[in-house]
Amino acid sequence: MSTWNPRTLERIAAADELRIAPRRGDGSLRKATTIWVVRDGDDLYVRSWRGAAGSWWNTARESGTGHIAAGGEEADVAFTPTTDDTVNAQVDAAYRAKYGRYTGYVEPMVADQARATTLRLTPQP
Repeated sequence: MSTWNPRTLERIAAADELRIAPRRGDGSLRKATTIWVVRDGDDLYVRSWRGAAGSWWNTARESGTGHIAAGGEEADVAFTPTTDDTVNAQVDAAYRAKYGRYTGYVEPMVADQARATTLRLTPQP
């Protein structure tokens, strides 16, 4: 499994927004969508604000790979669904810490609907 370069990890984690472009079944990239990204330890996580109805999330879940850009960094990534309650609680805390000033938006990001769509981003060569 690949790990993040520390500088890349820091810059992506510090960015308010991330552009995510999952790969389609034919290998092409879907149009990028702007979303939030959080860090827990040495890992980056994203969620769909719309839950499983999010079209970018469905493409990411089906293909398992894509491309991201944030904080002046870009990377090809793998998407790994995360269902561990402990990890999800840490990701909830990360969303609240980073985006808590957006109360009307952060609460849906830590609700069950969005929590069920948690994806870990892993850099790919």
